[in-house]
Amino acid sequence: QPREEVIMTSVAESCPFRACMSFVVGGALGGFIGLFNSSIAPHQTAVQMTTRETLIDMRKTIVSNAKQFATIGFMFAGVECCIESYRAKSDWKNSVYAGGVTGAMIGYRAGAKPAVFSAAGFAAFSYAIDYFMHTSSLFNPPG
Repeated sequence: QPREEVIMTSVAESCPFRACMSFVVGGALGGFIGLFNSSIAPHQTAVQMTTRETLIDMRKTIVSNAKQFATIGFMFAGVECCIESYRAKSDWKNSVYAGGVTGAMIGYRAGAKPAVFSAAGFAAFSYAIDYFMHTSSLFNPPG
């Protein structure tokens, strides 16, 4: 293989690159979800908002969702990659462990008990997504 190809492959498979790409993609996904949420969310105001006020409110919702999804994507991808590198295995356990660690880090701001519940929830969700991705005929066509 050419040297440039080897370098690009090693960069693309590195943990910092994976985490940063998840940050970017998560931010874009969060922005689209924020746009959708802000377009259907009821505005609880006594007087009707002007177009400018509506756009400012939409921007706040979009930016907030983008930041949240970007942060979660960065944390999950970075932790999963580090766990995968440490274990030297690529299996379903990596995503479950990463989900637990990410959930615990997010929930810890509210205390120890919420961190445990958040870790369990993220780990279960990660397992469910991983199971679906590996067993679904949509992602693994027969043949």
